[in-house]
Amino acid sequence: MQTVRMYVDPISPFVWLATKQIARIEAAGVQVEMIPVLFAAMLNKHGLVGPAEVPAKRVLTFRDVMRQASAQGLEFVGPPGHPFNPLPMLRIATAIAGRTDRIAFVSAVMAATWEQGQDAQDFGVLARVARDCGLDGEALVAAAGTPEVKAALARATEQAIADGVFGVPSFVYEGELFWGADRVDSLLRRVAGHRIDEYRLQAFLDRPALASRQNR
Repeated sequence: MQTVRMYVDPISPFVWLATKQIARIEAAGVQVEMIPVLFAAMLNKHGLVGPAEVPAKRVLTFRDVMRQASAQGLEFVGPPGHPFNPLPMLRIATAIAGRTDRIAFVSAVMAATWEQGQDAQDFGVLARVARDCGLDGEALVAAAGTPEVKAALARATEQAIADGVFGVPSFVYEGELFWGADRVDSLLRRVAGHRIDEYRLQAFLDRPALASRQNR
């Protein structure tokens, strides 16, 4: 079965919304492989700032999240504060070897964080969520502190950056990137066999820049 790689970091509320689409994606005949990555490292690498770091964009982001959540019948509460430290959750998710177990855990943490207002950087909360998913929460918390798991998360993040991923959630199917929870329909069209004209795209990208910002 073909695979869609899904890159996640709990810092993004759009990852929460995207987890609600996993069953729909897999119904198209592909399986989702969820890959925890550190969004902050992507921002640093690409010279970007997160939406929450731009005041006007922060307001619009969460207004849009609430609007999209309402359209899906979801209740938005949000974490105790934002941004928060995503590393505890990312490392526990990295330590979970099973594909479906990882998806279940990440989806449950997203719901606990964004629908119930719980603290995704609290190891106690994360251990309880893991137990509720049928996993050994205490063992996963212990594993999250090991050099092996920390290194695995760093490698996954570095590989994602090398593959052109710059934000979360992102989906990669047959080497093609789809960025954002609102790109699931585009992803599904691609899975169904619809492709853009790559030659025309490259021809456009090869055109010269005709202007540049002077205050950069």
